[in-house]
Amino acid sequence: MLPSQALLPAVLFALTALQALASDTFMAAVYEHAVILPHPTDQPVPPSEALALMNKNMDVLEGAIKEAAQQGARIIVTPEDGIYGWRFTRESIYPYLEDIPDPVVNWIPCTEPSRFGPAPVQERLSCMARNNSIYVVANIGDKKPCDSRDPGCPGDGRYQYNTDVVFDAQGKLVARYHKYNLFRGETQFNYPKEPEAVTFETPFGKFGIFTCFDILFYEPAVVLVNKMQVDTVLFPTAWMNVLPFLTAIEFHSAWAMGMRVNLLSANTHNTSKAMTGDGLFTPEGPATYHYDSATEEGRLLLAELSTHPRLSPTYPPAINWSLYATSIKEFPGENDTFSGAVRKDIFTFSELRHKDGNCTVCQGDLCCHLVYQMSNKNKDEVYVLGAFDGLHGSVIKYHWQICSLLKCPSTNLSTCGQPVETAQTKFEMFSLSGTFGTSYVFPEVLYSGVQLAPGEFEVLRDGRLKSKNGTSKPLITATLFGRLYEKDQPHPLRISL
Repeated sequence: MLPSQALLPAVLFALTALQALASDTFMAAVYEHAVILPHPTDQPVPPSEALALMNKNMDVLEGAIKEAAQQGARIIVTPEDGIYGWRFTRESIYPYLEDIPDPVVNWIPCTEPSRFGPAPVQERLSCMARNNSIYVVANIGDKKPCDSRDPGCPGDGRYQYNTDVVFDAQGKLVARYHKYNLFRGETQFNYPKEPEAVTFETPFGKFGIFTCFDILFYEPAVVLVNKMQVDTVLFPTAWMNVLPFLTAIEFHSAWAMGMRVNLLSANTHNTSKAMTGDGLFTPEGPATYHYDSATEEGRLLLAELSTHPRLSPTYPPAINWSLYATSIKEFPGENDTFSGAVRKDIFTFSELRHKDGNCTVCQGDLCCHLVYQMSNKNKDEVYVLGAFDGLHGSVIKYHWQICSLLKCPSTNLSTCGQPVETAQTKFEMFSLSGTFGTSYVFPEVLYSGVQLAPGEFEVLRDGRLKSKNGTSKPLITATLFGRLYEKDQPHPLRISL
């Protein structure tokens, strides 16, 4: 007997799920969104005006979601601040917030829109997922009432959270995550009382989720990967690019390689804020990425990823990041050093004066070692080896250990460490290593024009970052970026309640 028409959608969904279970890969998408921003104001706008602005952004996101689904994507990630933008005070963001329930309530907003009060944004996102049979990941704002019996309750009687939501292919709310590490300036939001390790299972792998600045901290980022054993991390972000180490594409790709996990990174796009760069990153490197600082256009990216990367035959081995560097004595050669600033961090640098050589630079407990050979050293370009071992940040201080081969903006050594986007010098080879005091190290290689170098470098099990067959493009930086989470200072803004 043929199933009734009412049962057909459920049957088709079940068949699709069974097909996904049998597959080792799945198609994923991210969308870099040029957000339509509200007019700056310190006063709340009428709810109708707030919803009208959010619907304009969701119109754009819906087009990307439909296109991704038509191309076979099973899940799509959209950016942090992608529905209402930024430029808010605590009061002015309130009309944009909705009460987002715990996913245990088993709720499909598309079919039960008023079950938990007005929720037009959740309803529309749910319907986008349901109508296109695709998981939809979005960033919105959550509001939670509180009263005087709660000693942490703000004076206005509510908590406000920067929140990620996930709707499955039936439109059901399956995940809600409150951002734990707020970036400076996010005063419109509250810190959650406890960090959340949010995961959910799909027919195509186990997923975890966190937001933007969270990626730099142990909780929730490392917890999700190492303790919760997720296959893929969903990452809505509004990332402001900072050369030479913290452009979106280089650090997010490096993080995925260092943590050996898939990372679906969706960035907002706003060139005046230096926001661009998204991608689908894997343990082996970027599957695809996009970086555009010239236009104001959004971009949809899709790639086929491993459902369970740890089971893949190409899954990279664990790295002992200090093994090689701690086994050798100090290299002879170019060891005259000088200090230079990367933003406000004071590095120890040594100039690479010759076309090839060995070099060692130390700072604190970190010594960085480099063997190199340039193929066409430009006389007007200066490269240095740099080391940094210390706390970074003006308010929220966290500990970095960094070894970097980097180009200086000019032949004036006082400029070393300042941002530079272009170069002319290529390298026949380089091998970079360091005496890291952490197992959390992220390898980065950035070429001229802010381009990644997929497949052109490797990390050996003893911790050496090596070029494979020289550099096909001029080099800006080759970096090992380490995080000593245990040396982070206590967070000065998060209040324990």
